[in-house]
Amino acid sequence: MTRKFYTLFLLSIVCTFLGASAVAQKAGSGSDQIASFASPIQDLPTEGEFLGLPVNIHGQTTYINQRYNNFTSSYSGKNSLAAQNSMSYTWSGTLFFGARVAPNTDVYFNPEVVSGVPFSGLVGLGGFTNGEATKAGGLNAKFYSARAFMRHTINQEGDKVVLENEANQITQTVSSNRVVVTAGQFSTLDIFDDSRYAKDPRVQFMNWGNMTYLAYDYAADARGYSTGLAGEWYLDHWVLRASRMLAPKNPNGRDLNWQIFNTYGDQFEVERQHHIGKLPGKVSVLAYRNKMILARFSDATNYVLTNNAQGTQAINNVRTNYQYKTGVGVHGEQALTDDLGIYARAFTSDGRTETMSFTEADNSVSVGMGMNGTSWARPHDSIGISMMQNGLSSYRRSYLQAGGVSYFIGDYAGPGQTISYRPERVGEVYYNANVVKNVLAGLNFQHINNPAYNAARGPVNIISFRIHAEF
Repeated sequence: MTRKFYTLFLLSIVCTFLGASAVAQKAGSGSDQIASFASPIQDLPTEGEFLGLPVNIHGQTTYINQRYNNFTSSYSGKNSLAAQNSMSYTWSGTLFFGARVAPNTDVYFNPEVVSGVPFSGLVGLGGFTNGEATKAGGLNAKFYSARAFMRHTINQEGDKVVLENEANQITQTVSSNRVVVTAGQFSTLDIFDDSRYAKDPRVQFMNWGNMTYLAYDYAADARGYSTGLAGEWYLDHWVLRASRMLAPKNPNGRDLNWQIFNTYGDQFEVERQHHIGKLPGKVSVLAYRNKMILARFSDATNYVLTNNAQGTQAINNVRTNYQYKTGVGVHGEQALTDDLGIYARAFTSDGRTETMSFTEADNSVSVGMGMNGTSWARPHDSIGISMMQNGLSSYRRSYLQAGGVSYFIGDYAGPGQTISYRPERVGEVYYNANVVKNVLAGLNFQHINNPAYNAARGPVNIISFRIHAEF
């Protein structure tokens, strides 16, 4: 196991610096602006033509290593985070291919490879500490298709807007008033709940509660991708978004259910962009509705009590009927200077049924800030600080306190040793340093109170190292 781990680590380093070398050979003397708030990418001429079609190619590789020391625990159950010191890692590599097959129609394909070992087999937390961990399934590298989709733009009257060359975007001039249709395999989060400051665990905050709303049970397979149809309507400063995505065959499963009229995840979002003193900001409201065969927590609780089934995943025994699961949230962000911005998210789900695709949270709030290093003469460095609180519905809480175990959490260890409920609270801070062109190295620290909503365990302090390259 140790030999495989270090082999993958060295492979990540080699891929990273090969990417950096390729960038150094291709990059010219153009603009020195970064492509996005926390991304290290700088001026990559990765567009060209193939068989007369405009094409682009990008790539990324990311290695994340996380560790924590022993923490206080009165007891541990089946789905508890291990109380002994532990190490976790993930490594991913992605290629982003794109081609413009018609004047306003692009196709994209993203093959991806991932390897990794999550803490405690990915149980014991609501807000997991590494956004890449959901894709990792062991030391052996897994290759798969992350995205394969078509995007078509219907321009209407309005101002001209240039969309710059980046991963999954060939340079394109569009109208400020337009309709965009995306169809195929992609992530729901590619379309919804975008954020300049808290979105991508490869270059920003790592915790799942900063990728999106933690209580947003968006439709996806176990790796976070799905297949579906999404539409976006841009009207100057307004954006309306809607989609229907395939749900998994089983909760948190790898295989998708193609009966799109029987099981699905629908979402709708309204976004208003604005400027305050020439500084950009926005506010958005997002709602979702899932339909799938799911267990109701009230039924699962009755099963535990009636059958003395404490310590079991009783939700598996009452998963018989189609259920609807809904939720709504609000997200706002605002640049305070050219280099500093703040954001906040809040979300609530109905909490009557088990988790379909994401993690175990029924309400969540997060706030934070992001800043780049211009003021200390390192404009490609970035720093972020956030705090979040995650909570459970009374239905899910009653099930766990009765001794039930769910997919990710459940600390039952015997009579009188179920969760002592408190909201899970997470503080996170990161610093990324641009070490060479388009390669960053970063440190991340997370302090977690009441892991998996249990005041009898923790706190846990997790330190992480990250290296990321784009080419």
